[in-house]
Amino acid sequence: MFAWWGRFVYRRRWAMILISVGMLAGSVALLRAGGTLGTVSPLDSGEAYRGTQLLQQEIPETGSASFDLIFGSDTMLTSDTAFQTAMEQALSPLAADTRVRSVVTYYDVPAATRASYLSLDGHHALAHVRVRDDTTHARRYYPELRGLVRSDRLQVMATNGLAVVDDSNATLERDLRRGELVSLPLALVLLVLVFGSIVSGLLPLGIGALTIAGGIAATLWLNRVTDVSLYASNLVTLIGLGLAIDYSLFIVSRFREELAAGREVERAVSVTLATAGRAMAFSGLTVAVGLSGMLFFRGTFLASIGVAGGIVVALAVVYGLTLLPALLSVAGARVDLGRVRPAARRRQGPGLWARHADAVMRHPLVCSIPVVVTLLLLGAPVLHAHLAGGRIALLPPSAPSRRAFDLLQAQFPDQSLTRIPVVVYFPDGAPLAADHVASLYRLSRTIGQVPGVARVESIVDTSPSLDEAGYEALYARPPSQLPPDVRSVAARTTGSDIALFTVVTHEAEESDGARRLVSAIRGLHPQTGQMYVTGTTATDLDVVAFITQHASAAVAFVTITTYVVLFMLLGSIVLPLKAVVTNLLSISASFGALVWIFQDGHLSGVLGFTPQPIDPNVPILLFCIVFGLSMDYEVFLLTRIKEEYDKAGDVAGAIVAGLTRSGRLITGAAAIMISIFGAFALADVVLIKALGLTMGIAVAIDSTLVRALLVPAVMRLLGGWNWWIPSPLRSLYLRLGLGEVSYTSRARPVGD
Repeated sequence: MFAWWGRFVYRRRWAMILISVGMLAGSVALLRAGGTLGTVSPLDSGEAYRGTQLLQQEIPETGSASFDLIFGSDTMLTSDTAFQTAMEQALSPLAADTRVRSVVTYYDVPAATRASYLSLDGHHALAHVRVRDDTTHARRYYPELRGLVRSDRLQVMATNGLAVVDDSNATLERDLRRGELVSLPLALVLLVLVFGSIVSGLLPLGIGALTIAGGIAATLWLNRVTDVSLYASNLVTLIGLGLAIDYSLFIVSRFREELAAGREVERAVSVTLATAGRAMAFSGLTVAVGLSGMLFFRGTFLASIGVAGGIVVALAVVYGLTLLPALLSVAGARVDLGRVRPAARRRQGPGLWARHADAVMRHPLVCSIPVVVTLLLLGAPVLHAHLAGGRIALLPPSAPSRRAFDLLQAQFPDQSLTRIPVVVYFPDGAPLAADHVASLYRLSRTIGQVPGVARVESIVDTSPSLDEAGYEALYARPPSQLPPDVRSVAARTTGSDIALFTVVTHEAEESDGARRLVSAIRGLHPQTGQMYVTGTTATDLDVVAFITQHASAAVAFVTITTYVVLFMLLGSIVLPLKAVVTNLLSISASFGALVWIFQDGHLSGVLGFTPQPIDPNVPILLFCIVFGLSMDYEVFLLTRIKEEYDKAGDVAGAIVAGLTRSGRLITGAAAIMISIFGAFALADVVLIKALGLTMGIAVAIDSTLVRALLVPAVMRLLGGWNWWIPSPLRSLYLRLGLGEVSYTSRARPVGD
């Protein structure tokens, strides 16, 4: 099929180029139409999500977006009239804006809470701004609102909520531009060095650029159908650029090899697609299988990343099977134009890779056992991994909202406390009915006794002088007869069916202490109604539980499906198993590097980030992406070894020949992939930095320890068992015509 397709592309090369131009035009049109990627909910199920939904339905103010403004002066105190006047003047445009729901400042909050809006040094005051829309809508006009707040006498800093989202968007866009500006020129230099020709180097880079354009355009289109994470554009660029250049490198290299062997251009294109093209298609399929593992996590942003990644992989394969061979058909021998170094002379005797492969064949145990031990040791830090959702620490210390947040933490102790919302839902309504008030009172006192709770804020905690009977009597009055401060609290904390408690603790949101506290509160049960603990810490617990619950199914699906795909490619039941096992070893080592660097804090000073727990989504992203990418080199290496084995039936000779012919290419491809990932390791957002650096480490480990040593050594030990296949399966394999190259060899497969 692939050989036929190669001949078809050669004869319809100009049509293929025109179709690709049309695809590019469509991509440009979608990019020009624009679009904004959203802030996807961490999880749209679970107790925390249910509690949040109830709050948004019954107390809409809690579901609207907000941000904090810190006003400061080096000379004036907040008690000075000039400070108050300047602050109120700066905030007046916000108060008059119809998009703003409320502006609360130090000067107009009740006396009991005023201290939380005043800094320790007395030179800073806090204003809390709440808008009428949710974050998805409000983030579009937040920069305009922020621009309304100006003062020539006070410094103004924004943090939390919309300010963090806005900084995240801006930082991600800068990271994307920086990654492209660094990776594309570096990739071109490496491609020219690998090929020794400018034209040969430009072709893969051009395919990569088209793939990125199409991938981002498709992602923006996808966002019109479903919510797509802000991180999608960066990850699409990472995956698309790396794969497209890798695939193109193998295609162009094989084409040049066929031309050097004296084949005509048409025949060279046909053989190239029958070998490297077939391997590329199967490699793309294995990468897509890996990414499809994210679909097991529907309800999180992982699913949108999986779909967007699958689209860009498909584009890389489509361009690699259509436009690239069409361009090679037109270029022919001119693919070597623009040589930057003389053509390599035929060397006398074996080259470096041949000598390396021969050494591995002579000492397979020496080359395999130490590698396995090394990979296990590199993966050891995973054993103390701590999973917790990313917060503002994901932003660089230089980000404006991060600097303001650090000031908030240092100068406003009460604002740095963790607040855990607890929603009590009454199916029969009337949360202020006498029996419900009694139940709420007892629940509040029970929660207050849980270790780690500093205080509880609710409608039954407005006055220390009231007991259960006092609160029952208080709320037996009509709402209009309640004291103004109590009426204000009731308006903010009760709906038609719910009552809101706020549990305040000194434990940090992402700490184990806060998690234990949430779990302890969830173990309590009100006498009437249903209780939902929500908030950041509770959502973290739900996300970790959700990911843990679905991870085994995702891993099983990816590994089993990849095994089947590799069987279809190789016609063996042993080699796919070996590939899956070595891949898992490689991934475990990269996971260990992730924990050692980003959680334990090694290299944090060099890389410029704050050590923090691992975001629970990152291991899934890494597994699904790296598992597929690692199979990339496995597929190209094994298909080349199988091709040589089919010619002569000599296992050791096939391994040596396959490693000799593909080793240099795998090294070059890995260097390019590492440079691309390394460019994104320069990102300011820690999640992108972690993915870029860890993926680069994974590729480095995979292309050196695994593909150059472990894989050939294990294949040498297996001998003829590499291609073992039971007779019924072998017959099925042949009947289906899955092998592009005839399944014949001088040595009959073991077990036949």
